Amino acid sequence: MKKSLIYGLALIAPMTLFGCAAQTPEVVQTQLEIREFQTKSYETTDFKMVMKSAMNVLQDDGYIIQQANLDLGLLTARKNVDTTDKTSAFLSGLSAALNGAPNNSRYEKSTVIDASVNISAYGESVRVRANFNKKKLNNKEETMSVEQVADQEFYQTFFAKVDKGIFIGKEGL
Repeated sequence: MKKSLIYGLALIAPMTLFGCAAQTPEVVQTQLEIREFQTKSYETTDFKMVMKSAMNVLQDDGYIIQQANLDLGLLTARKNVDTTDKTSAFLSGLSAALNGAPNNSRYEKSTVIDASVNISAYGESVRVRANFNKKKLNNKEETMSVEQVADQEFYQTFFAKVDKGIFIGKEGL
C-alpha cells in the first residue's frame, strides 16, 4: 500500500508542478503597431508597376484576384485552403452517428484567406498597405472564426516578394 502511494505521488507531483507553471501572457498589439508592418513604401513613382507587382505576388501565392481598381489603388483577392483533418472529421461523424444525428457532424473543413492591398502615391514614392484576414469554415460552410493576420513575418514575406517584382519591373526583365 505504501509503495503504491509513493508511486502515485511520484507521478502526480511533476504534473502538479508543470500544471502550475506560469504562462506567458499573450502580447496584444495595437492597430497602429499592426499597421506599421502592414505598410511599406517604395522609392518609385511608377504606381502601376507597384500595383502589378502586388497582383503578381498574390496570384503566385494562389490567390484569385476579386477586384483590381487602378483609380482607387485597390486589390482584393481570396485564397481557399483545404484544412480538413481526416481524423477529426471521422471522429465528428462517429460521434454524431452515435448520438443519433449523423447529419449534425461538424469539423473544420477549410480556411479562406482574404487579402486587400491599398496602393497610393505618396510624394516621390508609392506606399503599399496589405491586410490579410483568415476565416475558418466547417464542413457545412458555416463560419467558425474570423481573425486578422497579425504576424509580422507573414507580411515581411509578402513584401519581400513584392520587392523582387518591383526590382524585375525596374530592370525590365
